[in-house]
Amino acid sequence: MSTTADVRSSSSNSASQPTLSLEKAYGDDPELSRPDVSIVVPIHNEIESLPHLLDAIATVLNPQHLNYELICVDDGSRDGSTEWLREKAQQHPPLKAIILRRNYGQTAAMAAGFNHAKGRTIITMDGDLQNDPGDILTLMSKLDEGYDLVSGWRKDRQDAKLTRLLPSRIANWLISRVTGVSLHDYGCSLKAYSAELAADLNLYGELHRFLPALAAIEGGRITEIPVRHHARRYGTSKYGLDRTFRVVMDLMTVSFIKTFLTRPMHVFGFLGVMSLLLGTLLGGYLSFVKFFMGQSIGDRPLLILAVVLFLAGVQLFCFGLLAELLMRTYHESQGRPIYRVRERID
Repeated sequence: MSTTADVRSSSSNSASQPTLSLEKAYGDDPELSRPDVSIVVPIHNEIESLPHLLDAIATVLNPQHLNYELICVDDGSRDGSTEWLREKAQQHPPLKAIILRRNYGQTAAMAAGFNHAKGRTIITMDGDLQNDPGDILTLMSKLDEGYDLVSGWRKDRQDAKLTRLLPSRIANWLISRVTGVSLHDYGCSLKAYSAELAADLNLYGELHRFLPALAAIEGGRITEIPVRHHARRYGTSKYGLDRTFRVVMDLMTVSFIKTFLTRPMHVFGFLGVMSLLLGTLLGGYLSFVKFFMGQSIGDRPLLILAVVLFLAGVQLFCFGLLAELLMRTYHESQGRPIYRVRERID
């Protein structure tokens, strides 16, 4: 297997573009010219890395005689990356440049790449030369074993221990426990997806970190393999400790989607019933104290608690009903099934 430069990129989030139909792209038989692999690379101010990235990917894939496309999604770069991509896309046919109107963030940039990718396999990687293009073939080979997603594991990660490695390990442990999808490295951008799975992944907010968990929700088969990782050669990292809060909030969203997406009444209704029951019991106790024991209850904090619990229970129950209606609208308006078929045997 060929070895090449290092690769990785930091990027960001964007409004996803409509998916291009294969029929429009390739005529009556889309399979004839469909790329074997689409490589999606979010780009944000990576002008120094881009020439090396393009050469490294070509060095790995050209000897394999693979029909590939390299989709670089420019997420509002201001360092000349946009102009470089425009020029090179005219000279280098495999290169496709998607220029976003502004900086939307890595999740949106990846969504744009997924929506424009036409390959049977989709590889995502960063553009800062920390991921190694030489691992692309290994990921594709593993995907061919029957998996829907192969995630890279930066086993020997070349980043600062205190500000990058320690928070990352804590986050990986927490995400694995909450989502039930155990991986060593959720943050590695180097991943391989089957085109069918990628088409089912709807990305919003900053959910790119949780793609394996979202794939598991869609019934995808997931595995993880070690990949190489290199120290950053150009520029500075776009990530910092400030993303910790966002990760926790997104993790709560993914956890809810995984457990209650099609049955939100189960969580809101349960909490509402429990709150109503507790408020009713406290109200009954206070009524007994008032009418049978002749004691004053107007100045008791327990009375306020009983009222709050009762009203909260009513509201939670109503939230559950509204959430059920919203979920029905979500699935029915998009024609989105609540199941996924892996294969049909007649």
